[in-house]
Amino acid sequence: METLALLADGFATSLSPLNLMIVILGVTAGLFIGAMPGLGSVNGVAIVLPLTFIVPPSSAIILLCAIYYGAMYGGAISSILLGIPGASTAVATTFDGRPMAQQGKAGLALIAAAVASFVGGTISVVLFTLFAVPLADLALAFGPAEEFALVLLAFTTFVGLGGDDVLKTIVMICLGLVLSTVGLDLISGSPRLVFGDLPGFYAGISFLVLAIGVYGIGEILYTLETSRTAPSVTPAKITFKELGAGFRAMNRMWKTMGTGSFLGFFVGMLPAAGATPASLMAYGIARSTSKQPETFGKGNIEGVAAPETANNAASTGSLLPMLTLGIPGSPTTALLLGGMVMWGLMPGPMLFIEQPDFVWGLISSLYTANFAAVAINIALIPLFVWALRMPFTVLCALVMVLCIVGGFAPSQKMHDVWLIAGFGVAGYLLRKADYPLAPLVLALVLGPLMEKSFRQTLIAEQGNVLAFVERPLSATFIALAALFFVLPLVKYLRKGGRRSVAPAE
Repeated sequence: METLALLADGFATSLSPLNLMIVILGVTAGLFIGAMPGLGSVNGVAIVLPLTFIVPPSSAIILLCAIYYGAMYGGAISSILLGIPGASTAVATTFDGRPMAQQGKAGLALIAAAVASFVGGTISVVLFTLFAVPLADLALAFGPAEEFALVLLAFTTFVGLGGDDVLKTIVMICLGLVLSTVGLDLISGSPRLVFGDLPGFYAGISFLVLAIGVYGIGEILYTLETSRTAPSVTPAKITFKELGAGFRAMNRMWKTMGTGSFLGFFVGMLPAAGATPASLMAYGIARSTSKQPETFGKGNIEGVAAPETANNAASTGSLLPMLTLGIPGSPTTALLLGGMVMWGLMPGPMLFIEQPDFVWGLISSLYTANFAAVAINIALIPLFVWALRMPFTVLCALVMVLCIVGGFAPSQKMHDVWLIAGFGVAGYLLRKADYPLAPLVLALVLGPLMEKSFRQTLIAEQGNVLAFVERPLSATFIALAALFFVLPLVKYLRKGGRRSVAPAE
């Protein structure tokens, strides 16, 4: 009952005229951002982040979460109409969504994606509401040792569970940790890594500058190089007949959507997992449990519903560890975490005690954003078809200007603009070399917390390193971190064993 009372208070915040308008604007912007190939929730949040300083912190995070939600919906639009995923989270949607569009069922596929996204979002928000307080209560037992062990676990899950090259992931985490130490020492106050005593580095490297550089400028440079020709857009019109047929078809897929929702939510809670693997896993499960698995990849509507429920559920699931533990579950929530820190809000269990209006206003806004997203998505499908015909060079120029203005506005220092340009080129080169950017962002955000908790523990325990394994919770996290770290080695040895056995057979 207490949770329901807090949620009711949250709705009083999220349904205020300002926040309701922000949710609608954020969802609409997110739908367009998600629908544009090469953009996506990460880039959208990074580009819009500087603009949030004109509204209160609670409204700012509601705006960013609404953009995140809208982008998860919008990724399916270009996947179906163009055959190009708006983001990696919508890759699985192309498998059956594009064949449906080529068969003249583009409208049906878009309705299926919207309804499935709504179901996944609704189930995951209910789960979020139920699990948030118990997880926050558990986290209240955390001290500096537990905080350090938890951050270490977050990094090792990127290594053990991430699909990227393990060595490259470790390199990017280390690079992010180095960048997080630029500025003044936490305890002594002496300057570190200020590159020839340049005054701009004394304040450290802003998370916002890095995010805009690698995800904004870098992504645009990479997309301009790789997009040689403009893909053709499949026309789509939504009639009331198609709308009714879509709802009837989705009504027969509660098992598929339910499985995708629960799977997506719990996979989304894992750091480094997120919506992309969740959607691919849900697609695989739907195919293996289907009575007609041979129709998948040829225009089966279940192949659209399963990944769309999973990726929307995962987007909500990734917010849970970010709010309750201060550990982001995806690259986008890493950006949200950095934004909250900039606004003076420290994610973690104390946030539920010190800022209950903010927390429950945010949770209730997820319900509002979910309803707004499905209504706006279906209503604006013809407009999305028109927008996808925009020359990509025009879109790139627009995004580039927004990135530069957005990076300059908060600090009003040219130093940050030059850093954005440098990080943009670096992000482009790293992307070409297949280095994952998410671990870099995660390390820059969590690096200061990791260093602070590590040094606090050693000072309190008078240099006793064993303090990290003498406390039950921190010892458990470190054991899990060690397990995730050696997991890639075990997989590699097993593959090597299979190769050596294969010739003998």
